[in-house]
Amino acid sequence: MRNLRTVKRDSLKRARIGIYAGAFDPIHVGHLAFALQALQSAKLDQVIFLPERRPRSKPGVEHYAHRVAMIKKALKPHPDLAVMEMVDRHFSVQRTLPQLLALFPQDQLVFLMGSDTVLTLPDWPYADRLLAAGELVVGVRSEHQHAEVVASLQDWPTRRADLTIVNSFAPDISSARIRQALRANQYTKGLLASVSRYARQEWLYVSTAHISV
Repeated sequence: MRNLRTVKRDSLKRARIGIYAGAFDPIHVGHLAFALQALQSAKLDQVIFLPERRPRSKPGVEHYAHRVAMIKKALKPHPDLAVMEMVDRHFSVQRTLPQLLALFPQDQLVFLMGSDTVLTLPDWPYADRLLAAGELVVGVRSEHQHAEVVASLQDWPTRRADLTIVNSFAPDISSARIRQALRANQYTKGLLASVSRYARQEWLYVSTAHISV
């Protein structure tokens, strides 16, 4: 893993590092809003975007290097947000978590997830390890209700660490809608200007089929 900005550390306390894994195909206002909400709500020192090379259940994502480049451009105005390139094809508790713990041995990890992801977390392999290793910040998406998410988490058979639930400032924005707008050369809610410029420059999302690496 590389390309990580150095977080300012207080020698008297552990830094609180948010980990936000996903496809980010492409990054949009909803992703940024959730990360900034997490910074404030969970009192984080930094949020690190962890783009996945080959996300599960998302075939045909745009080239990894392009997605990383768009994230870097989107994060420039936000000094407390950073991007880290992972070697693994996608985030997994078994492989990626040990790498993160080795990189941040003295810090508190906090994992950022949308409600659509977190509701499936109990079915993940080694989910108990993830819950033991860090806290969670959950962003409630438009298709879910706050109470529904809370009730589901309370029914988990595995003991979990501290949890922060936030209602997204941009719950209806999706990368799929952004891609459709870029393909049609149109603007849509949530599309970042930096992403729009980069996508036009590199001829991204001009067809329905993407090439992943």
